[in-house]
Amino acid sequence: MDKRVGIVPLPVYCVTMICLGALFALGKTSTDISVIAAILTALGFTCAELGARIPGLRRIGGPVIVTTFLPSCLVYYQLLPNGLIQSITDFWQATNVLYLFIAAVVVGSILSMDRQALIKGFAKIFVPLAIGSIAAAIVGTLTGMALGLGAHHTFFYIVVPIMAGGIGEGAIPLTLGYAEILHLPQGQLFAQIVPAVMLGNLTAIICAALLNQFGKRYHRYSGRGRLHKSDHSVLANHANLPTASVENFAAAGMIAICLYILGILIHQLIGLPAPVAMLFLAVLAKLTYAVSPKLEDGARTVYHFFSTTVTYPLLFAIGITIAPWDQLLAAFTLANLITIVVTVVTLTMVGFFVGRWVGLYPIEGAIINACHSGMGGIGDVAILTAAHRLQLMPFAQMATRLGGALTITIGIILLGALA
Repeated sequence: MDKRVGIVPLPVYCVTMICLGALFALGKTSTDISVIAAILTALGFTCAELGARIPGLRRIGGPVIVTTFLPSCLVYYQLLPNGLIQSITDFWQATNVLYLFIAAVVVGSILSMDRQALIKGFAKIFVPLAIGSIAAAIVGTLTGMALGLGAHHTFFYIVVPIMAGGIGEGAIPLTLGYAEILHLPQGQLFAQIVPAVMLGNLTAIICAALLNQFGKRYHRYSGRGRLHKSDHSVLANHANLPTASVENFAAAGMIAICLYILGILIHQLIGLPAPVAMLFLAVLAKLTYAVSPKLEDGARTVYHFFSTTVTYPLLFAIGITIAPWDQLLAAFTLANLITIVVTVVTLTMVGFFVGRWVGLYPIEGAIINACHSGMGGIGDVAILTAAHRLQLMPFAQMATRLGGALTITIGIILLGALA
């Protein structure tokens, strides 16, 4: 029982897999939360363990890459039972569980941070983010031109989508704007840019994993989850922290849910994305001492629970539902591949050097910039998991959501001016 697959004791894992196999054989799968939890946990951690044991791949984010993209590949080639795919898809669409995860991680990490570190962190991330975005746009576009893709196509269909903030809050509003300007079907434009978004996210995952390996070897460049030297946040070194009581854990969970519901209400009233509104509310609660130290301990435990137990099951569900393998393959032309990689690497490396210049730990600054090229909240989860720095989620959300919104706005304005 002390040997585990992920978080699951080995005998429990074996019995669970046998039971699930029997249910699939009998055609008795369902969307009951207990069954779905067993499916996602068992298969998610199976993929993570596989990725952690493949030589070479394990050093570039193997657990995250395998857990996200292997299920997508298996779905595309019809190697998974239809009942499994349908159950997970129905559960995903009915629950929108991703936002519960983001709420728990964002609110938990913010309430556990040092207040001064929180203020300085948000103030400092915008300089490397802005300079990195400009540099990535210039270098990426020049690379595409050199490879024969053309400046217009490279900038509007590769570079801008990579930094637009994902699919739901990035590619969709971006292509709606493009469609109105160009008088083309939105679906046609969407199909053109999604491969760049997905491959950009994969490149960011690999960059984050390599940065984590670099930080292990050269400690002076790594804050191990802290953004800057004055950050005394306990999340970066939490191994020996006491666990909060069950009551405080549950209460902190309800705080996260309450703030997310408030974020939804704000979104309905003024259009600000719910995760961003929730983030601002959590920061406000932290800065105004609205949450007691006991509940801050509870929030820390909420963060640890979700980051430890839910991440890989969630990534497996993402691979099944919203990471289409065929669209990822569509980006694998040499010119596209080089352009995408150069764009993301430029964005990341500028975060490293400019982050150091403004007083951030270089690796943390680079990882935040890398999140700007991720697939929204989904991408942030994958990138930060590969870097073993989920505590940076609040800053990653700022880079992804606000940076993406600004990128979309600039892209649509420029396209309108050139049309």
